[in-house]
Amino acid sequence: MSDESESVGFCGVVIGIVFRLELGKLSNFRRLIVSERIRWVKEDPTRKNVFWPSEALKKQAWVADDSIYAEAKSDPEAFWAKQAEELHWFKHWDKVYEFTPENYKWFVGGKLNISYNSLDRHIEAGYGDRIAVIWEPEPVEEESVKLTYKELHDLVSRFANVLKELGVRKGDRVGIYLPMIPEAVIAMQACARIGAPHSVVFSAFSPDSLRDRMTDAGAKVLITADGYYRRGKPINLKKNADAGVVGTPVEKVVVVRRLGGDAPMNQGRDLWYHELMENASNDCLAEQMDSEDLAFLLHTSGTTGKPKGIMHTTGGYAVQSYVTAKWNFDLHEGDIYWCTADVGWITGHTYINYAPLMNGVTTVIYEGSPDTPDYGRMWAIIEKHKITQLYTAPTAIRMFLKWGDEWPEKYDLSSLRLLGTVGEPINVDAWMWYFDKIGGGCCPIIDTWWQTETGSNMVNSLPGIGPFIPTVAGRPFPGVIAGILDAGGSPVPAGEGGYLTIYNPLPPALTRGIYGDMERFKAEYYTEYGSERYFTSDGARKDAQGNIRITGRVDDVMNVAGHRLATAEVESALAQNENVSEAAVVSRPHEMKGEVPVAFVLLKAGIEHSEEVKKGLIKTVDSVIGPTARPDEIIFVDDVPKTRSGKIMRRVLKALVRNEPVGNLTTLRNPECVDSLKEKVGHKEQGGCS
Repeated sequence: MSDESESVGFCGVVIGIVFRLELGKLSNFRRLIVSERIRWVKEDPTRKNVFWPSEALKKQAWVADDSIYAEAKSDPEAFWAKQAEELHWFKHWDKVYEFTPENYKWFVGGKLNISYNSLDRHIEAGYGDRIAVIWEPEPVEEESVKLTYKELHDLVSRFANVLKELGVRKGDRVGIYLPMIPEAVIAMQACARIGAPHSVVFSAFSPDSLRDRMTDAGAKVLITADGYYRRGKPINLKKNADAGVVGTPVEKVVVVRRLGGDAPMNQGRDLWYHELMENASNDCLAEQMDSEDLAFLLHTSGTTGKPKGIMHTTGGYAVQSYVTAKWNFDLHEGDIYWCTADVGWITGHTYINYAPLMNGVTTVIYEGSPDTPDYGRMWAIIEKHKITQLYTAPTAIRMFLKWGDEWPEKYDLSSLRLLGTVGEPINVDAWMWYFDKIGGGCCPIIDTWWQTETGSNMVNSLPGIGPFIPTVAGRPFPGVIAGILDAGGSPVPAGEGGYLTIYNPLPPALTRGIYGDMERFKAEYYTEYGSERYFTSDGARKDAQGNIRITGRVDDVMNVAGHRLATAEVESALAQNENVSEAAVVSRPHEMKGEVPVAFVLLKAGIEHSEEVKKGLIKTVDSVIGPTARPDEIIFVDDVPKTRSGKIMRRVLKALVRNEPVGNLTTLRNPECVDSLKEKVGHKEQGGCS
């Protein structure tokens, strides 16, 4: 930022303070602050709701020349090799890329360590006093914790030595069942430091889910906590961990004391983290890992119901994670970056832990719920820590929108210069609200598409290039070659829907397999279009410029009277109606049409359920998609079942409308809403809830 810009910004703040004192309106104060921000984007004068990077953003961004796409596509191997040179390698690779069916390799023969690249190289460059992690506890009376790169390095090294003392060696799997506390990052980094692949399990998962994952991984040690806070209440995590390790290979359980009290400890098995750390040495050399050595496992749901242990290797994952974070979020020295995901998901692995730290910026971790103590908690954290990038999910954005504009208007969000979305397609209403109310109409929105299997972002618009279009993710990241194919494997024309597929050379961070089940790996990802094309199971369409819009999972596709419709498309259409806060769509069998959409709709505050509103929703769907997509039934509800991370559990809704068992509800944050929904839909299945 220039001196002139800084002085203008200061004047704007002073004027704002005076204005606030005179009128006593905080929202006006905030608007004045926003008006003095650098406008990082400009609206396209020829197209509504299409935005481009301003000259200021182009000047700052790491990449601002559109030719990068053609350059990377012409020689993807050379492109990725150039990016890899920015990391530290103990030994340079012998060959950039090697392909055999379902057994592709990157940076063959190279040696590196992700923890070394996250910590040591910054300290050696003189940045040890830079803040690496800011942890914000949920209870507002507790102080934030800030760890410098040097302090984090010491803690990671000490815990790495603790793991060694417990008998963990290179190649041994370690389970991590921790809430959003600093020890989650410390544990993951310590595992990476000694070459012990971690298997992180979301802290809200049930004991059965933990047991399945620890058994599949063959974990030797589990790291957990006595508990954590959620919506002001202490949650007993140790109880679930104790039940979850029964019958698993876990020999030792390390327990972090978060709540401060005593927890039942199994003598000979359970050990307190703080006691183990007291005398541990902070001297631990990073293990030299082969580029294709296993870095970690992360289990994700499969169509069979059995979790898949997705395998990610060291070199390719490190390189693609590093550069996608750098370019997509425009990371620079001094940035304070916040990804609101949980470390239990791939988003948390890559864009809370490894990628920000490899880029040498500050990563923010928040323990609790965004509505505690009130609906302004997210915005209060941004104001408090002067966060520069915010990366969150469309579900969360729709929730914030429903809570009302008054909450973000109470806080100064002018530190933000880039916004991101992740996890699912975003609708126009939520995108524009995020852009206007959180970004002040100044920040680019980077809508990212990727998966647990891909490890890193694969499709998005680069901040220095654009365009930024609501509901459109963008182009494949440079070096990623992707196409949209029909069922027969032929490319579909612009504007038509098909299946998003990634071509050879397969990107560096892409999964190398399903742990212990390579036949399943081949069947799920490389049968549909052959061994040189990774099948994403996501529907998509692109415009004439090559910008891709994700339409939803293939398994969320309905066949309505011979027409294939993604439930996400119908949801997006409904969300464009001015009365809708949120919508979830599932399919129901129909005697004549095969399947029909059923919509669960949450209305905005003050809007009453009525036939007139329902007709308006149908008219909106007709207008956006066409009569084929009309919901067969619209059910007005106050809430829909969601996971602790905020994702709608559509499988529960689907079971309700089909009179099928709803299955396990232990991972829901609001299981109480299911009984109410059963009454609304006339669910007759008995005994299906557990």
